[in-house]
Amino acid sequence: MLTSSYAKSGDLHIAYATAGEGPIDMVWVTPTVSHVEYLWTEPSLEAALEQLTSFCRVVMFDRRGSGMSDPILGAPTLEEQMDDVHAVMDAVGSEQAALVGSIEGGPMAMLFAASHPDRVSHLILYGTFARSTWAPDYDWTWKEEERQSRTEQLLEYWGKGYMVAGVAPSKGWDPAFLEWAGRLERLAASPSSVERIFTMMGEIDVRHVLPSIRVPTLVMHRRDDTFIDVRHSRYLSEKIPGARYVELDGRDNLFSLGDTDGLLGEVEEFITGARHEREPDRMLATVLFTDICDSTARAAQIGDTDWRRLLEQHDALVRRSLERHRGEEVKHTGDGFLATFDGPARAIRAAGSIADGVRSLGLEVRAGLHTGELEVRDHDLGGLAVHIGARVMDRAGPGEVLVSSTVKDLVVGSGIDFSDRGVHELKGVPGQWRLYQVA
Repeated sequence: MLTSSYAKSGDLHIAYATAGEGPIDMVWVTPTVSHVEYLWTEPSLEAALEQLTSFCRVVMFDRRGSGMSDPILGAPTLEEQMDDVHAVMDAVGSEQAALVGSIEGGPMAMLFAASHPDRVSHLILYGTFARSTWAPDYDWTWKEEERQSRTEQLLEYWGKGYMVAGVAPSKGWDPAFLEWAGRLERLAASPSSVERIFTMMGEIDVRHVLPSIRVPTLVMHRRDDTFIDVRHSRYLSEKIPGARYVELDGRDNLFSLGDTDGLLGEVEEFITGARHEREPDRMLATVLFTDICDSTARAAQIGDTDWRRLLEQHDALVRRSLERHRGEEVKHTGDGFLATFDGPARAIRAAGSIADGVRSLGLEVRAGLHTGELEVRDHDLGGLAVHIGARVMDRAGPGEVLVSSTVKDLVVGSGIDFSDRGVHELKGVPGQWRLYQVA
């Protein structure tokens, strides 16, 4: 359960929240784009917080001038922000904590750990930097002109979820996520406040602090991070004495997306000395895979603009059909969808509805369905049943809906007719499988 309150730091009120009752305190220095109550309404972040609270008490706060904390004139200095960490730790009765810094929260976390090692048991740096602007001996980041251009572009679209493209590219297609991100931006700070803070960030350079960090340090970064170049963290790991460096797969900077289990497992092991593997949740469901046939050729034929417009119509049509037949969208694959249903008959009718509807757009889709036990992890699906569903779709032709024999047997008496498509070997799936086409 998340509990929020205020700590007094000088004349300012700093909003903070706590979650969990673990024996270890973890203080997360959030980025500027934060709101300690609204932030965790996003499902992947909520799930990540639940995992963290299984082994620690999590303390997070809104930086002065952002979120629920008091507004300020100008931009806060790192020294002032360190006072806020002290204030929050004292307010929650934490004498020592593992300190986590991400994005622009990292430099302040590094400075705090070097200046107050008695209050920091561990330092964890994820997707962050020591300096954000180009220098002759730090030449992989933006030059001032490019940084200014990107800041102006960000401010132009502030409040509309523009940051998702960099921080969470895998969610750039998700309207619900974009809506959440846009509101988070609006709740976090006004455009003028963001401009002042981003200007200050461009002046930060804590490279000289790194050799003075003497607390156990874990540095993590995703290899293909599209927001912050991985070379920032490689530099940190080389300059902080004894730092442990872990480079993870993925391109999302937002830690709650992608292989969250692996990332948070590293954190748990670093802090506690042990990692507890979570058992995946399992459920029985029917999986539906769809895919637009000959999409590359069609896109080349009509051009990017018209193809994008056609895709938007296709996506809207598919989502309406999923909603009408009680399907749950799992992911959008660019040219198709993966969805689940609690009943195979509804899944078949949804697939037929999608095929008919998309045909009215001048497109053809193929669809594959299978019913089996699924593994549910971090808002994605795994398990053999998912692989079978995908391979069944691979066997379908334009406009066809194919199902496994499992699906056919489960809808006996539904009035749905099938034609036998014979026995097939499905790539990567053991045994032979009899497939049926929905009439």
